[in-house]
Amino acid sequence: MRMQSVEKILRVGIFLTFLGHGIVAIQGPLRWIDYLEFIGFSSDRASDILPLIGFLDILVALTILIKPYKYVVLWASIWAFSTALIRPLSGEEIWAFVERGSNWMTPLALYICLIIKSKNQNCE
Repeated sequence: MRMQSVEKILRVGIFLTFLGHGIVAIQGPLRWIDYLEFIGFSSDRASDILPLIGFLDILVALTILIKPYKYVVLWASIWAFSTALIRPLSGEEIWAFVERGSNWMTPLALYICLIIKSKNQNCE
């Protein structure tokens, strides 16, 4: 399989993950408000911020699907890692983090692909 095909698969996977999370965040699930409270936001502020986070996730999803800028992809990996890590830090079992490994490893893999691609183009 060519690197271009792998890149497309990773882009679609990230798109689906971030689109899904964005739509859920806009709906404002109470558990996600708890995560924002855990890091210091009031309940009201968390309720206000969650839809904004959802719209940002959707924007990231669309950007990566259409044109995967490497720093947006890196942001996606860092953000997904952080949101997975908040779960055990706020009292959930470590498995809540483990099961979300692909959420942050997939954008990390795409980021590495983009770096390799950019270095290969510079060498030609």
